[in-house]
Amino acid sequence: MKLRLLLIFSVLSLYCFGQSSPNKKAQNLFEKANPALQKQNYTEATQFLESAVQADPQFQVAYIVLADVYKIQKKYPEAKSAYQKAIDINKNVPPDVLFGLAETEFATTEYIKAKQHFTEFLASDKSSDKTRKAKKYLLDCDFAVEAIKKPVKYTPYNLGKNVNTTDAEYFPALTADGETLIFTRQINGNEDFWTAQFKNNSWNLATPLSNKINTSKYNEGAQTISPDGKYLFFTGCNRPDGLGRCDIYVSHREGKDWGEPYNVGSPVNSEYWESQPAISPDGRTLYFISNRPGGSGGYDIWKSTITDDAKWGPAINLGADINTAYDENTPFLHADGKTLYFSSDGWPGFGNKDIYFSRIDEAGKWQKPNNIGYPINSFEDESGLIVSADGNLGLFSSNLKDGFGGQDIYSFGIPELAKPLKITYVKGTVKDKDSHKTIESNVQVIDLKTNKTVFDDYTDAETGQFLAVMPVGSNYMFNVSAEGYLFYSENFELKSGDINKPYQIEVSIEKIKAGANVTLRNIFFDTNKYNLLPPSIKELEILINFLNENEKVNIEIQGHTDNVGDDKLNEKLSLNRASAVYDYLVKNNIDQKRLTFKGFGETKPIADNKTELGRKNNRRTSFFITKI
Repeated sequence: MKLRLLLIFSVLSLYCFGQSSPNKKAQNLFEKANPALQKQNYTEATQFLESAVQADPQFQVAYIVLADVYKIQKKYPEAKSAYQKAIDINKNVPPDVLFGLAETEFATTEYIKAKQHFTEFLASDKSSDKTRKAKKYLLDCDFAVEAIKKPVKYTPYNLGKNVNTTDAEYFPALTADGETLIFTRQINGNEDFWTAQFKNNSWNLATPLSNKINTSKYNEGAQTISPDGKYLFFTGCNRPDGLGRCDIYVSHREGKDWGEPYNVGSPVNSEYWESQPAISPDGRTLYFISNRPGGSGGYDIWKSTITDDAKWGPAINLGADINTAYDENTPFLHADGKTLYFSSDGWPGFGNKDIYFSRIDEAGKWQKPNNIGYPINSFEDESGLIVSADGNLGLFSSNLKDGFGGQDIYSFGIPELAKPLKITYVKGTVKDKDSHKTIESNVQVIDLKTNKTVFDDYTDAETGQFLAVMPVGSNYMFNVSAEGYLFYSENFELKSGDINKPYQIEVSIEKIKAGANVTLRNIFFDTNKYNLLPPSIKELEILINFLNENEKVNIEIQGHTDNVGDDKLNEKLSLNRASAVYDYLVKNNIDQKRLTFKGFGETKPIADNKTELGRKNNRRTSFFITKI
C-alpha cells in the first residue's frame, strides 16, 4: 500500500508540476529510479535519486520522491531535509508534501514546526485520507510538547543470551511468581514457543515449550499465560479447525508437559481476525483483539466472560473508554485484575503506536487511558508490554543497539504512576497428612469484601501445586477440598502490611475419620459478641456442602477464646458462638441429630497467648468429627 501511494504520488508530481529537469543526466537518473521503486529496491532508488538532485539541485520533483523514499525507510532526518529543499525551490507544492514534511518533523521531535505544517496542510487539503490523520497529529503535537518535558526513567535491560539469540524473540509472558517465562521465537519464518526458568537470580537456557503445542507446519504466537502458569492462550492462524484467518487457542499444563491445544471456539473466535489474547487472573474473562463488525475502528479490544454453564459468553467490545477509530492491540491485564496495558495509535501520543494503561473503577468502568510516557514511547511503534506481578518490571521486545540480532526481549522499571495495584499470591502444595503424597484438590480463594471468587481451580494432578493471586486491600478466604478428605480453611488479611513476601505454604489435608478436627478460619464475630458476621457465610456454605456430600458424618461445633478476660465469660462467649454456627446449619437443613456444640473458652489454646498473633489464632471456631 505504501509503495502504491508512493508511485501514484510520484506520477502525480510529474504531471501536476509538468516538471522535468533541463539537465539530461538528472532526468535520466530520475527515470531510472522508477523501475527500482517498482521492485521495492529502495536502496537502488535512493542512489539514483540522490545522484539526480546532485546533478540538478533545482530538481524539485526528484527531491519530493527522494523524501518519500527516505520516509518509507524511516530515515526521517534525511526525508525532512529533502522535503524542505523541495519547498525551498518552490513553495507551491501539493498538500501531501506539507504532510510529509510535518510527519518527519514530528518523527524528529520538532513538534512546534510539525504542528505549523500540519495546520498548513489542513488549510489546503480538506478531503484526502490524510486529513483525519493530520487532525490526530495536531493532538499528538500538543501532547508530545508537554510530555517530553517530563520524561520518565527508562533503562532497558537485555534478558541475556540464555533467552535472546540472533533469531527474533518477542511476545514475552510471565507467571505471577516471576519464575517462568514463555516467549515466541521465530526461526526461518516459523514461530514457536520457548520457555526459560528464573533460578539463582538469572534466566537459565531457554528450551522449546512442548511439541504438543509447537508445530513445524503452523505458526504459534501472541500468547498469554495465566498467573499460575497452568493455562496458555495463544494465536494460531490458517489452521484446519480455524473459524477465521487467525483464532485463539488454549492449552492446559499437565504435570511437566502441556495438553493438546484446542480452539476456544465461538463466540470468541469468528470468521474475522482474532488474536493477542489476555486472560484475567481469575481465569474467567478473556480479552483479545478482533476486527469484527461492531467495533470502534479497524482493530479493537474485546472481551468474553465464562458463563455459569462454563462456556464463553458473547464477545463484548470495550467501547470508547478504551477503543478508538484507529487501532488498538496487544492487551495485557495485570494480575491485579484492574490495570489494563495496551497499544494504540488513536489516543494522544508520540505518533504510530504507543503504550497506554487504564484502570477499571468499582463501577466496572475503564478510566481514560494514560500514555506510559517518554522515552518509553516514541515515534516508532511500541507494543507488547507485560508487567510483572509485583508491578516493578515491564517486559517487551525491541531491536535495540545492544541486542543479539533481530528483536530481543528486554525488561525495564515501570514508572511509578504506571504501576498496577499491589498484589501478592499464595503458592504451595497440597498433600495427604498421613502419607505425605501430593493430592489433586480444588483450591478456592474468595474476596470476602466483594464476595467474588478470585481463584477456583484444581492443583496440578502430578505435583499437587497451586498458585493463587490476591490483590492487596481486602480479606480473603482460602479453602482446599478433595473427595474423601476434610477441607482446609485459612484466611489472608491483606488490608495492610508487608506485601513483598508472598505466602509459601504446604497444605496437609486429612482423610475423613472420627476424631479429626478442622479450624474454620473464616467464621467472624464482633469483639465479645456472638452474632455471625456476613463474611462468615461463604465458609458456612462450604461446611454445609461438606455435610451434604458426607451424610454419615456427625460433628461437634467447638468455640474457643484467648485468655483475655474472665474465664466464665469466655466460656459462655465460646458456647454462644458455637451455638450460632449450630443454629445456622440447622436453618439450612442439616439434621440437628448430626450436630452438637460446645464452648471451651480459653482451655484449649493452639498458640501462645503472650502474642497478639497467638491470641488471634486461639480465638477460633472449629468442628470435630464425632461419628462417620
